[in-house]
Amino acid sequence: MAPLADLYQVSMAYGHWRAGRHRAPAAAELFFRRPPFRGSFALGAGLAEGLRGLRAFRFSAADVAYLRSVLPSTTDDAFFDYLATLDASEVTVTAIPEGSVVFARVPFLQVKGPLLVVQLLETTLLCLVNYASLVATNAARFRLLAGPDMKLMEMGLRRAQGPDGALSASKYSYIGGFDCTSNILAGKLYGIPVRGTIAHSFIMSFRSLEEVQPRELPPRAGGDPVDLAALAVSWLQRVCDLLQTPPGKANQGELAAFVSYAVTFPCDFQGLLDTYCVRRSGLPNFCAVALALHQLGYQAIGVRLDSGDLAQQSKEIRRVFRACGAHFQVPWFETIPIAVSNDISEQSLEEFRREGSEIDMIGIGTNLVTCPLQPSLGCVYKLVEVNGSPCLKLTEDEEKMTIPGMKMIYRLYDAAGHPFMDLMALEEEPSPSAGQELDIRVLGRLGETTKVIPSTVQPLHRTYFRDGQVCEPLPSLPEVRTHAQLSLNLLSPAHRRLHEPQPYPVAVTERLHRLFLELRQGS
Repeated sequence: MAPLADLYQVSMAYGHWRAGRHRAPAAAELFFRRPPFRGSFALGAGLAEGLRGLRAFRFSAADVAYLRSVLPSTTDDAFFDYLATLDASEVTVTAIPEGSVVFARVPFLQVKGPLLVVQLLETTLLCLVNYASLVATNAARFRLLAGPDMKLMEMGLRRAQGPDGALSASKYSYIGGFDCTSNILAGKLYGIPVRGTIAHSFIMSFRSLEEVQPRELPPRAGGDPVDLAALAVSWLQRVCDLLQTPPGKANQGELAAFVSYAVTFPCDFQGLLDTYCVRRSGLPNFCAVALALHQLGYQAIGVRLDSGDLAQQSKEIRRVFRACGAHFQVPWFETIPIAVSNDISEQSLEEFRREGSEIDMIGIGTNLVTCPLQPSLGCVYKLVEVNGSPCLKLTEDEEKMTIPGMKMIYRLYDAAGHPFMDLMALEEEPSPSAGQELDIRVLGRLGETTKVIPSTVQPLHRTYFRDGQVCEPLPSLPEVRTHAQLSLNLLSPAHRRLHEPQPYPVAVTERLHRLFLELRQGS
């Protein structure tokens, strides 16, 4: 898979090759500088795709021919011959497991290998991790707001940034905690459950019951087919009497659409209630068809709202379902699931929670897949060591300074089992132990030493890629999704909350801090 790279990486590669430095051992780290959405955390995602990209990394003859056409004519022919031999067989990648909570400045990935290859991989890995982690984090925020029991459906295919963005959104929203997607290609490729109802256009395409063909449905237990349209009309009168609404206000085209859908999908009937008036038309028509189906042994599976005050309407619909269930002695009617959509945002979910609702399922599209609150995670990929010598990027902006050297990353937990700090140490340092007093320096407060005593210490990075192959079994998508929820649940409420969370501290050991000072003073 090449060249998923920016031109300057190929130009730098030529510079290294010309200088004879292309095989110098090097190391780089991929991380983000600020937590997204003004929160405290992100979910690391895209690792499996990145590893697949590494395994496929090579320049084809067509790739090399194209690069000949865009690099200066003075470029040595031998360089192009060298590119044709490249692969990732000498690259080693360590990473935090996909779906884990990750924090600003903490490396999600560490890449070791020949300098030229390590630099060529920069854009590939950033492209595959940046959006994946962003949309997984966005999905996790929606899940935290919705709570564990609400069903969440990703439905952003038509609003996403192209088909690649849409597929990525479906995949990584699922990792972030969504239950299903409307995207059938994502369902096929990734095994994500797919769901869908009907659109207003289906309902609007009907004018009268005369258009319904076929209209007969056999009872579920067997027997002669019954005219479902006629049965629904008889039920509509009874429902309208109960709800004290005139049957004449119920739109006949809508009733016809519901009957047609019910005949086609008797075990999966669901109604979209707001094509016309919910109270006078959509709700009575749905109840009439659902009760007609019930008489034949079938059970409707839900309704959807796509406009208006969704929370308030859900409560009104639930009252009607309960009234119908009690009056007509159909107990399951009281618990018919209510789904909503219509440009749902974080603010929408906060309003649902504040006002109370009877909503069981929420479909979210634009505000999930486009991440409008923050369009990019801003991951960066920085060299930290070349030829055994630590590298440091110095800048007046302290946030943009890098942490030099090959490192081990540890997560420190308190007695309650919550992570309270991530600690970076030089690779050769002894591992910290549970119960050990540690002298550390917190990023942003490097001028002072802090002492901490962790109850548990967890090394975060695992080796996933070596000798050109993935060397650690990769979990399935549902397993990554489960790991993400467990990782989120471990966070303390102060770090997990979405608005004004307590900043999560990231620290370095005294020894790593001394190296940082030595390099800064020597520059």
